[in-house]
Amino acid sequence: MRFQRIQAVGNARLSPKGLAWVIGLASLAALAIAPAVGDGLQESPNVPKRLPPSMDRVPDSNEANQINTQEARKRSFERINAERKREMMADSERLLKLAMDLKAEVDKTGKDELSIFEIRKAEEIERLAHGVQEKMQLTVGGS
Repeated sequence: MRFQRIQAVGNARLSPKGLAWVIGLASLAALAIAPAVGDGLQESPNVPKRLPPSMDRVPDSNEANQINTQEARKRSFERINAERKREMMADSERLLKLAMDLKAEVDKTGKDELSIFEIRKAEEIERLAHGVQEKMQLTVGGS
């Protein structure tokens, strides 16, 4: 491809290709600057945005009933999960207290044998630990 030298004397003219390049570069520059300039021209926050017609309609009674049922179910699941978490915390605190008490009693006796009371306490600790483990694995109300 041969380039022609254009002399800028008097009435300089661009070739059609050169004009196309200038217009293209000016368009790119305008596109690059438009987001920065456009930030100041946004609508005020007090003007509500328009939703698409499919979303900007009042749900019929069946849809409203389904929405209400889903929300009630979600609140119920959240309430049940919060109660389960409180129970786990209480059981964990009780488990820690029982384990510390058992350790203190075993350290006090210094024997290699456990008394019936200590064995029962260890069984209670084991039951409580299994209960806490099950509650930790349980999650109510997936999706």
